[in-house]
Amino acid sequence: MRRAKFLGSVRADLLVIRSYIADQSGSRAVAQQFMMLLRNQCHRLASLPGELGRPRPDVGPAIRSFPFRGYLIFFRYSGENFEVLKIVEGHRDDASPD
Repeated sequence: MRRAKFLGSVRADLLVIRSYIADQSGSRAVAQQFMMLLRNQCHRLASLPGELGRPRPDVGPAIRSFPFRGYLIFFRYSGENFEVLKIVEGHRDDASPD
């Protein structure tokens, strides 16, 4: 079974998203809950068979994206790993994961 691996750049993305949600909702608990749901979605995608998501040759070779509650998860399959490259707001659909 594939395993989700979060690249270092994603950690920064998650901090920005958590801060934004906490500011908008006025609740750190709401932000933490969303972070848990977002990370769980990445682990769920990694565990499913086949290749999921939309191919993104416009962004880079072998890169795919999958929407989740207003955000886009950019990832690639690499052997037994499901590498999460970047997470951006959905309106930034053209954002490069590098």
